[in-house]
Amino acid sequence: MTIRRQLIVRCAAVAVGAAGLALALSGCAGMSTTGAVRLDETPRIAVITAFQPEIVLLSQRLQGAKRYSVNGNDFTTGTLEGKPVVLFLSGISMTNATMNTQVALDRFKVSHIVFSGIAGGVNPALHIGDVTVPVQWGQYLEVLMARETAPGTYSPPPWMKDVTMPAFGMMHPRPVEVRSAAQPDIVRKFWFEVDPQMLAVARSIGNVELANCAAGKCLTTQPRLVVGGNGVSGQAFMDNRAYREYVFKNFQANTLDMETAAVGMVAYSNGVPYLAFRSLSDLAGGGSEENEMGTFMGIAADNSAKVMLAFLAAWK
Repeated sequence: MTIRRQLIVRCAAVAVGAAGLALALSGCAGMSTTGAVRLDETPRIAVITAFQPEIVLLSQRLQGAKRYSVNGNDFTTGTLEGKPVVLFLSGISMTNATMNTQVALDRFKVSHIVFSGIAGGVNPALHIGDVTVPVQWGQYLEVLMARETAPGTYSPPPWMKDVTMPAFGMMHPRPVEVRSAAQPDIVRKFWFEVDPQMLAVARSIGNVELANCAAGKCLTTQPRLVVGGNGVSGQAFMDNRAYREYVFKNFQANTLDMETAAVGMVAYSNGVPYLAFRSLSDLAGGGSEENEMGTFMGIAADNSAKVMLAFLAAWK
């Protein structure tokens, strides 16, 4: 007996009489393929942000909001720019992003995924406030911590054949193992590509009025939208100049964060198209003073949300 059938039988068993049985079966009919009960059957775009400051503008624009709670996390349905969406926080970190994105896919009928939020700038040609839309995302802190075989020399085990990318000291990046509905055998991937149709719409977005001042603080350059390049994500807050330079040189990354590549991996495994908008709140250790996130987080969060809303307005 399949998991789905077992759950339907269990739901039906609690009902009494023919009317109760019909009610129970109707309640179980909305289950996802994982066996989780669907909370909503409308096809929706999952709109994700990592933490509260990033969701403020989007929540203000959401029409017809209806809130659900799963595992203590709120998922709010409604419309943004006329498009049916489910809006929620991934939570900070790769693990939270993975877990809550999968919950959304299990409990709602998600057709596409978009992520909006702040990030650290890696490409020295970009500036705080700029909004980036990378073409692919990698998990750059999925690493081997290599053995020191001589002073200052770190060597991977000879049998570890997937350690091919340039190292930073003892840290050797590796691809992750992943399965998908389309490819049930294990594959090793570093880059999780965004959806080309969604990327094309992002490239078509016209002028979006991006802010360069907030709460009395202003940027020295006018923010702009940059579509293309790479993004990387990892489970550490990164604020180190040397590592920033390494990431730019070896991954050609425009930006780095703590969630997007995890969402990309979940999207890949489930066969759901995704795209991410990230605005630079800081320079990930590249600035001349202390980390800038606390000062420019609000500007960056709203700039990312504005571009993502423009994308939704353009999406057909």
